[in-house]
Amino acid sequence: MMSFQKDLLSRLVKQMPLALLTALMLAANPVMAVDATPDAAKDASVEVAKETPKESMFQAGKSYFARVSDRLADSVTGKSDELINRAMEVIGVRYRWDAELPQSGLDGSSFVGYVFKDKLGFLLPRKSTQMSRVGKAITREELQPGDLVFFNTMRLTFSHVGIYVGDNKFIHSPSKGTSVRVDDLGSLYWDKRFDGARRLDGSDNLGDAERQELLNEVNKLKRKSRNL
Repeated sequence: MMSFQKDLLSRLVKQMPLALLTALMLAANPVMAVDATPDAAKDASVEVAKETPKESMFQAGKSYFARVSDRLADSVTGKSDELINRAMEVIGVRYRWDAELPQSGLDGSSFVGYVFKDKLGFLLPRKSTQMSRVGKAITREELQPGDLVFFNTMRLTFSHVGIYVGDNKFIHSPSKGTSVRVDDLGSLYWDKRFDGARRLDGSDNLGDAERQELLNEVNKLKRKSRNL
């Protein structure tokens, strides 16, 4: 059974959206909850696995992750208030490049990644340019709390990211010498550098290598949790 799980997972990595990776992190909803299944159900599942053609099992896996994607989109939308509240709790944490925890500081993308992982268990790519390929593109007029907003701050597209909080404002970790704060999208500096927005709906345009990198991070986090 374990070898089948590994084989199915490796085949899905290249084809599944980011929801696949996120699902692996949700401890309350493990992808293959074999250990939590009664013995009788375990035996039955093994028999089904033996009798079911590989292609149909693969299709079943795709359907499973499609359902996960739907729940994920609902969780981002339905929990936007909680997400924003968690982000607000980090206000004042100093900017520190390439740091990933509030205790040591947070840069622009690690702030966003920390909030989504801490509140929703959603693992985002590490770089803002990669985040810009997660979810679906939306217009400025369509912005809702919890959406990601991107800026060109280094003469590079999508070089900075923040979280929209409503009322034309967003929260972010701006730059060296500053700390996490709320700014207005309509201010001259940020309005001029606005680069687009994304809504996390379980889809992505990541490459195979980027998906594999996220999967490796998921597995690392799972190993850490087992050692706690």
